Amino acid sequence: MTVEQTIRVALAGGGAFGAKHAAALKRIKGVEVAAVVSSTLESAQRFAEEQGVGRGVATLDEVLAMDDVDAVILATPTQMHAAQTIACLEAGKHVQVEIPVADSLADAEACLAAQERTGLVAMAGHTRRFNPSHQWVRQRIAAGEYNIQQMDVQTYFFRRKNLNALGQPRSWTDHLLWHHAAHTVDLFAYQAGSPVVQANAIQGPIHPELGIAMDMSIQLRAESGAICTLSLSFNNDGPLGTFFRYIGDTGTYIARYDDLFTGKDEPIDVSGVDVSMDGIELQDREFVAAIREGREPNSSLAQVMPCYRTLAALEEQLAAAAKA
Repeated sequence: MTVEQTIRVALAGGGAFGAKHAAALKRIKGVEVAAVVSSTLESAQRFAEEQGVGRGVATLDEVLAMDDVDAVILATPTQMHAAQTIACLEAGKHVQVEIPVADSLADAEACLAAQERTGLVAMAGHTRRFNPSHQWVRQRIAAGEYNIQQMDVQTYFFRRKNLNALGQPRSWTDHLLWHHAAHTVDLFAYQAGSPVVQANAIQGPIHPELGIAMDMSIQLRAESGAICTLSLSFNNDGPLGTFFRYIGDTGTYIARYDDLFTGKDEPIDVSGVDVSMDGIELQDREFVAAIREGREPNSSLAQVMPCYRTLAALEEQLAAAAKA
């Protein structure tokens, strides 16, 4: 595929993250959002009109039958990710699947196997690799100016009811381990440049209606000796989101999504790190670039698979503790 050719992308998922991708793709030269799929044809048509992209269609199967669609971005419920990823690849479409790739190791590995069979670009939406804040830290590490000793991470939301990021009811249940912890497990190993060799987890009570733990604590140790402490909660009625504290040999940094601060809460200018200050846009730019250049993207399924192996080991640990 040449640089001049327009890449036609279909977007599956008309929710909060679908809107982020729609906005990001419109800022990337040579990219067209050709079609949108949502939970119903009506909602897909409404989303396409609101976002000013493509056209709403009824099903993903309809998209996969389109000869003029090159790639698909999946911003659908977690439980659909693995089957849809495999379907896209088997239909000859490059695919980017929002985090998590799957909610089981077996399904994640099946996605990787499909990518290896087809040779297509298959990328996971591990956005923390692309946020300018985390890229700034990584550049210092790559330059030999910084080594991580500890990462202290808080992932806090208030979700005692089954609502999405826009506060709207949804039909599927989010998960602290397979979704929210995945961000940090992957980023820690990525930034440390060292695989996770030890992982421990404990969790709080299971919510009687949602059927998931609402609080969780995870400890990680990398082969390099760096450690990570991750606290997660759906019970937190306060500042919401994920906050990363990097404790290193030459400084402390606090990352709040795309923004970065010193340990004394002084802002750091990261505007020159990449072409955008929007992590989702940078993630989508990498997907498009990998398709154009015929190469493996950063955050490919192969690259993130160690994260899912760690999550599976933690799940087994939590299940064993629940039986004890």
